[in-house]
Amino acid sequence: MPVPVPRQRAIPAAEGGQAQAAPTTPSADPTAPTTAHDNISSTTKNSTGTTVHAPAAPGPAPGLTLLVIEDDPAGSLSIPEMPDAAGKPVRVRTARNLTEAERLLTDDVNCIVLDLALPDTRTARQDEDADELETLRHVLRLAPRQAVLALTDSGDAERGAEAVRVGAQDYLFRDELDARLLGRAVRYAVERKRADVAQRKLTESRLRAQENARLERGLLPTPLLDGSPLRFAARYRPGRSRALLGGDFYDVVRTPDGTVHAMIGDVCGHGPDEAALGVELRIAWRALTFAGLCGDELLSTLQQVLEHERENDEIFATLCTVDIAPDGRRAGLCLAGHPSPLISSPGREATLLPYENSGPALGLLPRARWPRMQVELGPSWSLMLYTDGLIEGRIGDGNRRLGQEGMVDLIRRSRAAGLQGEELLDSAVNEVRDLNGGELTDDVAVLLLDR
Repeated sequence: MPVPVPRQRAIPAAEGGQAQAAPTTPSADPTAPTTAHDNISSTTKNSTGTTVHAPAAPGPAPGLTLLVIEDDPAGSLSIPEMPDAAGKPVRVRTARNLTEAERLLTDDVNCIVLDLALPDTRTARQDEDADELETLRHVLRLAPRQAVLALTDSGDAERGAEAVRVGAQDYLFRDELDARLLGRAVRYAVERKRADVAQRKLTESRLRAQENARLERGLLPTPLLDGSPLRFAARYRPGRSRALLGGDFYDVVRTPDGTVHAMIGDVCGHGPDEAALGVELRIAWRALTFAGLCGDELLSTLQQVLEHERENDEIFATLCTVDIAPDGRRAGLCLAGHPSPLISSPGREATLLPYENSGPALGLLPRARWPRMQVELGPSWSLMLYTDGLIEGRIGDGNRRLGQEGMVDLIRRSRAAGLQGEELLDSAVNEVRDLNGGELTDDVAVLLLDR
């Protein structure tokens, strides 16, 4: 059996082992339109004697390409000439079996017409228990991006319908083919396949987005403050578009002795790797806190976790930890390269806690130390911890940043207007964004503890 040789891509002519391309006499009118079976190519012999087709002249861009898979020794199956929706001739290739079909199935094939009567020569299964549509299943696996039309006998509509259920876009009766019907069916099948592929990609994208959202939402902290009189509020905005989690992280827990421990941190960068590292540090902090560690011992251990988990030695993280005594009047403060918290109370304007005895960011110095500073809170207070994304936003079109002083003034104005708790955080984050002239590019995390 001769092996079909695909023709050049620019030739809108029949291709394959059984293409019925009858030569025609060139028209005297040079403007006469050509069809898929017009003899518009020249032929030459190569060194092996094989006929090679080459285009006689540049033509328009090819339209649809059709691959017909059928074994018809009698030649009763005839594929009529047909144009695509743009009026361009449909290119036709013909394969007698699946082996030839695999050779002719290139990326420019848009649709496959499969004769369901084609025997499965790969397995030579002729028994009654053989799957009648195994050849179709094989073609669907072979060509997941191409539309497939099934050909069946006129009295076998049930088999055609089953082919559609298996995965074909449509079915046609072999003895009812004409140019109009086949052309319409091919165009419909191609567009339906494109729509199916687009819908599947959209569904997969939505599922991935939902899975990512569930994962990230599950990684966000749930404060453990049962039994504490403190009120908690937090706001979190990752810098990545459509993300729920960034490189900033925070957590608040109450240990059995009544001490409330709060933490906020920032891994340099704001991509998915930084977000993952931030989650690891937060979970490690919670576990170490419940194990009884605090201050320098806790931060030294967290630095070891960071050093083992980071991708390279240039990754570091800033951190602020606060442990509030059970009576709520005093707290221990540790700063690792992180901005100092802001405290305010009735009758006293908002101000920053001391920063002088802070230590370096985690991951910068191998044997660093982080002093624990004792601070007095008073009987009634509001303590705000935040990441630098809140204070590094710009003011207007220039290069001026909001900074800590600008944030302190902003909080003072908000408290003077009577805002507190979640309203205070919403107002602060929205005003910082407005001053920046749009969304902030860095991650932002803010938490508020009130007594």
